[in-house]
Amino acid sequence: MRVLFAFAGGNGHLQPLLPLADAAAARGHAVAFTGRPALLPKSFEGFPAGVDEPDGERRPLVRLDRDREEREFRDGFGGWIARERAAATKEVAQRWHPDAIVCDEADFGSMIAAEALGIPHASVVVLAAGTFGRPDGLAEFLDETRAANGLPADPSLAMLDRHLVISPVPASFRPRPGAKPMRPMPLVPPVPTTPPTVYFTLGTIFNTESGDLFARFLGGLRDLPISLVVTVGGGIDPAELGAQPPNVRVERYIPQADLLPRCSAVVSHAGSGTVVGALAHGLPMVLVPMGADQPANADRCESLGVGVVLDAVDSTPADAAEALRAVLWQPSYRDAAQALRTEIAGMPSPAEVLPLLESLR
Repeated sequence: MRVLFAFAGGNGHLQPLLPLADAAAARGHAVAFTGRPALLPKSFEGFPAGVDEPDGERRPLVRLDRDREEREFRDGFGGWIARERAAATKEVAQRWHPDAIVCDEADFGSMIAAEALGIPHASVVVLAAGTFGRPDGLAEFLDETRAANGLPADPSLAMLDRHLVISPVPASFRPRPGAKPMRPMPLVPPVPTTPPTVYFTLGTIFNTESGDLFARFLGGLRDLPISLVVTVGGGIDPAELGAQPPNVRVERYIPQADLLPRCSAVVSHAGSGTVVGALAHGLPMVLVPMGADQPANADRCESLGVGVVLDAVDSTPADAAEALRAVLWQPSYRDAAQALRTEIAGMPSPAEVLPLLESLR
């Protein structure tokens, strides 16, 4: 079988596809990827599409505006990104001749390309909470791209569920009727540390839009009896944060898979990948959403009792310290996170999900 994997956004749109791609390759299927050039996985045949975002372009921290974020998603992923992705994926598919296309759930253009070419498609959930990304007017935006590709209007967005939807998010976190669950990462036993290790990240996109948030939160977290590991991303020099005490390590990047098994809690922007990764390891969280799907993810974490949510603009160093004390040393947060870990551990592995994809051929 030939399977083309496609992603419309950044690393958070790519990473959830990789476990299924690895399983397909291990089974002997031909696998290729298409998406932003710099993010294409080197272990697979790749077809660059689109333009990489500038690394390290700094922007000021702005107050969260949920309506603005929904509009930007609609105008981007539902508008110009969908148009570009439809053309790019269509061109790649006509050259590479896949039997199926697997895309992230926001890669509407690849779904349209698959439908126009008569190729079955599967989508993989990448928005953890699922309450973000279906703004008013999305169908009308997508209908313009559908029409340009010879397809009828789809006012109910039926294409999103037409073939196969795979969700690496536990159903108790994001109920998704009809979706097939898939464990997001291998099961790794925890490696507890003394003092407790805490991971602090603001992701790989919003890190450069975070203003003084790293320094402000560090001012409160570094004095706690913890080992604090901070990743600032490729666009920020760790030296900007100045000298730190011995219990603080600041790096540009550390693979979460290497770090999370050793952690007791996570402080983050509430990005989907970080939230799901923390839950897969049973880790409570302090969440500081800044945009995109982050506020929806933070809301869901708060409602399930696995985290404390802070305001990115107004929170003080003392607020950050108080919130981390709560999730580290109030058992209810860890108990709730461990319940999600148990649920994730019971989800089928990518290899077990693969036959559903193979059946599309």
